[in-house]
Amino acid sequence: MNELIIELTEINPKDFFGPNNVNIDLLKKYYPKLKLVARGNKIKAYGDEELLEEFDKRLDMLVTHFGKYNKLDENTIERILTSEGGQEEIDAKIHGEILLHGANGRLIKAQTANQQRLVELMRKNDMVFAIGPAGTGKTYTGVALAVKALKEKQVRRIILTRPAVEAGESLGFLPGDLKEKLDPYMQPLYDALRDMIPAEKLANYIETGVIQIAPMAFMRGRTLDNAFVILDEAQNTSHAQMKMFLTRMGKNAKFIITGDPGQIDLPRRITSGLKEAILVLKDVQGIGILYLDDKDVIRHRLVKDIIASYKTIEHNNA
Repeated sequence: MNELIIELTEINPKDFFGPNNVNIDLLKKYYPKLKLVARGNKIKAYGDEELLEEFDKRLDMLVTHFGKYNKLDENTIERILTSEGGQEEIDAKIHGEILLHGANGRLIKAQTANQQRLVELMRKNDMVFAIGPAGTGKTYTGVALAVKALKEKQVRRIILTRPAVEAGESLGFLPGDLKEKLDPYMQPLYDALRDMIPAEKLANYIETGVIQIAPMAFMRGRTLDNAFVILDEAQNTSHAQMKMFLTRMGKNAKFIITGDPGQIDLPRRITSGLKEAILVLKDVQGIGILYLDDKDVIRHRLVKDIIASYKTIEHNNA
């Protein structure tokens, strides 16, 4: 059996290994055919020579990354171990482009390769469909792009909308008037905006109509000029709703349509407007379509495993 010994000289091994050697355990998960032993400031690996060469190269990238940024987490390890390209390209994918400085100086960035692709697609197209499971940052990145466009005076207003389809719950049983009933449903959009715009300024934007958050029914009959418009949860639109929304596009407008075809809450007999639209519009110039996947999930590490488990069940039941 071949042996590889890597000595960590310029970084703190304990920090690199992580609490209770959690990072070493992740390496073992990605290299199950290697025997890995971490002791002191050394990592010993035993196994096939070709696999050891690959491991040596990837570990060197991890060490370089840690030396540069002084941190290492599960998402970073996964991206370095699975990404193609060199160190600079991987760094760019991991750390992403800074889109804007949010509330309290928070840096809002594209955090995965596909989120960066969404940013680039939006530069090249006036309409983009971002398709993917929950937690992939498609809506959050879209809102960041909208706020960036507003701050840079590329648009005069932001319009965020969702179809008011009840995901197993009844809006009718919620207390209050229509706005009070719908505000909880629109909460993810408010949450994203609060990360990006100071509270007082956000309240002023909403009060003056610079930022509008409304259910999709409020879009009917409008022409949306000089606006950055995001349709969230688009999988829950019908054919008529989607067509109505897409044809609201006015001059100097940018549209992002986000959704997860795996979470449709429509009655069985109704075709999802999102599913239909990406088939009908796939060859139209000026429209970009991006598919995100579980590698883009930036929530708790368990979310990736949950998505993968459900995907297996759904595939078996198909």
